[in-house]
Amino acid sequence: MDERNGGGRRALVVGLGVSGISAALRLRQIGWTPVVVERAAARRTGGYFVALFGAGRAAAGRLGALEHMTDRGPDGASHDIDRDGGVRPGLGFKDFPGRPWLMTRGDVEAAAFAALPADVEVRYSTEPVRIEQDAEGVEVTLADTAAQTSATERFDLVVGADGLRSTVRRLVFGPHEDHLHRMGHMAVAFQLPGALPGCSPRDSVIMAESARSMWVFPFKDGPPTVLLSYRTDDVEAEFTRPMAERVREAFGPEPPGPVLGAALDALESAPDVLFDSVEQVRMDRWHRGRVVLVGDAAWCVTLYAGMGVSSGMAGADLLGTMLQRHGADVPEALARWERRLRPHIAYLQGNGTQMRAFFVPAGRFELGRRRLLLRLSLLPLTAPLFRMWRTKAKAARMKDMDFAHPDLATAATARAARVPG
Repeated sequence: MDERNGGGRRALVVGLGVSGISAALRLRQIGWTPVVVERAAARRTGGYFVALFGAGRAAAGRLGALEHMTDRGPDGASHDIDRDGGVRPGLGFKDFPGRPWLMTRGDVEAAAFAALPADVEVRYSTEPVRIEQDAEGVEVTLADTAAQTSATERFDLVVGADGLRSTVRRLVFGPHEDHLHRMGHMAVAFQLPGALPGCSPRDSVIMAESARSMWVFPFKDGPPTVLLSYRTDDVEAEFTRPMAERVREAFGPEPPGPVLGAALDALESAPDVLFDSVEQVRMDRWHRGRVVLVGDAAWCVTLYAGMGVSSGMAGADLLGTMLQRHGADVPEALARWERRLRPHIAYLQGNGTQMRAFFVPAGRFELGRRRLLLRLSLLPLTAPLFRMWRTKAKAARMKDMDFAHPDLATAATARAARVPG
């Protein structure tokens, strides 16, 4: 039995999102037998916009998923608007540091799923309800919510890739409140039925106000998606009232105007809406024994960082590499994986906190700073400097760095990822 190539060992992957499918792909590549469980009754489709930066594209290439992906971002203009109809040149998605591909979460999940070998077992309507482990393995009781049955199985590894409110994290590491760090904002993301009034379907549109904003992300081959974001002092209260009613209140009491008004109208009939608090997961450890968390379940850098999909794929890719190298000792492989990855995630979480001010200015100072940056990016004398910053900024280097590459030196990447202060 070749321990370095999996040795026929069995892994439970919880969650059929980007991180979960990526983990299953990589485990299958190194000879493990992954079993994927998903609490939903079917694989998700559609979804809101995501960015795939260089780090994610490199991982997707090794996983075999990149060939099923395409950059859907158009080459349109970017506009800053106000609710009264004023329009100015703006900073859009293409102005972010790095050169990300724009697509929907469903696009990435579909591409990864297309690369998944047909012999990988996927069980829907299934979730863990008990996880216990010893030095040699993990016993998991899995509940089939459709059949109303449960069974206990043994695995060599459990990968929790089940999102921000991870069941695996709760069962093994403790309650959500021990690990979720609230940023005091709400995010509302959904697909629009078409272009907003007076807007080209190929253009990015941003309305930034104090403590609230609207970002419209276009696609070259389909309707745009929108992100509404706003500040809140009471996250729990946001979920006690009808979503559309609460969002309208957050963007009032001023009249919304034609563009924002059309977006708020579309929200009421959108079939698939992300309505959630903006939170980061902060943990001292992402693994315990033979249980490991990946993606949003472990770190959640937030929508503001734009690296959720890329870091999830890269983290899963690197996990397989470390298990292949140190497969005879799973806990040691997980410890090495975490030491290698953590400096990068620390930087990306810090970047997500910083980018919040760009997405949702907190008050007059941040709003004024954003408008000044916008003016400087358009003036003939300063625009070249801004373009240089966009290309060479540390955020661009970090988001495009292939930190999951097996030959990347750990010490060098740790120095590069160190967060100032």
